[in-house]
Amino acid sequence: MDSLRAFDEQSDYGVAEDDGGIEVPPEIGLDERRMHVRAYNYWVSLLDGRAYPSIKALDPQALGDFGPNSVLLDFSDGGDDPAIAWLGDALREECDLIGDVRRISEVPKRSLLSRLTDHYMQIIANKAPIGFEAEFVGQRGKNTMYRGILMPFSSTGEVIDFIYGVINWKEIADSATASAIAHQASTALAAAAQPGASPVWADGPNAEPLDLDSPEPAWDEPELDLDAGLADRLGVARDSADAARGADQRSRAALYRALGLAYDFALAAEADSEGYAELLDDAGLKAQARAPMTPVVKLVFGSDYDKGRLTEYAAALSWARRQALPAGTLRERLESEGLKSLVQAERRARRPEPKPDTGESARAALRAARPLGHVDLPGEAEFVLLIARRDEVGGLAVLAPVADEAMLERAIRKAAA
Repeated sequence: MDSLRAFDEQSDYGVAEDDGGIEVPPEIGLDERRMHVRAYNYWVSLLDGRAYPSIKALDPQALGDFGPNSVLLDFSDGGDDPAIAWLGDALREECDLIGDVRRISEVPKRSLLSRLTDHYMQIIANKAPIGFEAEFVGQRGKNTMYRGILMPFSSTGEVIDFIYGVINWKEIADSATASAIAHQASTALAAAAQPGASPVWADGPNAEPLDLDSPEPAWDEPELDLDAGLADRLGVARDSADAARGADQRSRAALYRALGLAYDFALAAEADSEGYAELLDDAGLKAQARAPMTPVVKLVFGSDYDKGRLTEYAAALSWARRQALPAGTLRERLESEGLKSLVQAERRARRPEPKPDTGESARAALRAARPLGHVDLPGEAEFVLLIARRDEVGGLAVLAPVADEAMLERAIRKAAA
């Protein structure tokens, strides 16, 4: 499972509450030498006081340090299926790509490139760079560990219409190979063992391989009375969230249970606004009209929890509230439909309705209007924009048509208004 790290606060639906300054990621010693940190520092160097660096300042082909490991997405002609304006040779070779890949929709599933492009909507949501790291079994069947970053660019300085991503990776041994190596190492160490005990590191050659299919840790959920107070409900939800975090993200059931309890707490908070306000004040949080579930998930999971995950959790809770789900039912919906499905449904519901095209209605109104006069002009266009001057007797002398489609369109809408 990917771990996302955004550097800005976010709302439930992937829209940042504040698109101000970018918070620099923490310095972690040797991390300064890592590719994604160098890429982030390069992005910061291009800001020059702007919200986003200018796309004109970016030349991936000239970035020998990380250009081969990068991809540039172009949203200038729409965001549903952005174009791929640049794809580095190292990333292309790793993904076995032959020929041109022009659109996101053409990126092979389970390729390393897809791990980058799958996160591009997070950038639009956060309006800030997002780092991520994880491991997965790629299209070649090999277990691959990767770490990367996506960074926003703009052609106008105001709107994100380009995203630049940099990713680094390495293949790691699968569980069978790791187990065989561990067994051989253990046998060799046992044969050469000297008297006296020596420590065995948790990640050393004698470590037990992780069992990702192990059952979720046991957790005895307290029974809450129907009239249980907000503090009691918050305590149970927090304990459940801690249990889900302790499962190391291997158990969806633990997470879904925690989200279900968080939603139940949110419903109870609506009925006890004063008590909820006190809990928010104690935690140093504020209610958000645009993102009402963000403080809820921060109370339950903690303000220091991964911001990308908090955004998804808040969106799931908002979807449940939009559907008016009764208390105690969100967990079942999560188990049947999945977290991602609910998050996507909520984001679709939050998208503004497209503005109706009034061009045709304006034309229809002008067709029904009474003409002021008639002039013979060559051509077949139904509507024509004319330039005229008033003559000495008060009439209008038509001089010439104006061949400007945009100006004509504005004139039609203005005349029909």
